[in-house]
Amino acid sequence: MAHTIGELGRLTGTNVETIRYYERIGLLPKPDRTAGNYRAYSAAEAGRLSFIRRARDLGFPLGQVRALLDLADRRDQSCATVDALARAHLADVQRKIADLQALGEELSRLLSQCSRGTIADCRIVEALGLPEA
Repeated sequence: MAHTIGELGRLTGTNVETIRYYERIGLLPKPDRTAGNYRAYSAAEAGRLSFIRRARDLGFPLGQVRALLDLADRRDQSCATVDALARAHLADVQRKIADLQALGEELSRLLSQCSRGTIADCRIVEALGLPEA
């Protein structure tokens, strides 16, 4: 059964403009058209979009999503490359988590120094480095 772009969007939780964008950049193939010139998406295209959505939900950048799709299309190949991509992405995620934790600790430290006085005495504004007027 073919789906319109709106149906595909609802089915996969993807904005219609995002679907069109994925077509433009080649992540999704251009779909067949109906006699009325509407896009007609197959179950395979819906599955491919779901794959893209899940990869994006896991934080994979579009370049890595493209690489994963290319690898997924070669089902008889070793999954070592997929494993390497996922491990590299995990390392990036873990670095970002560490950076966010450090950021949270710094903000907590600044907030703990807040005396709730005037802006002239505000440690947060001072720490941000705004020069005095």
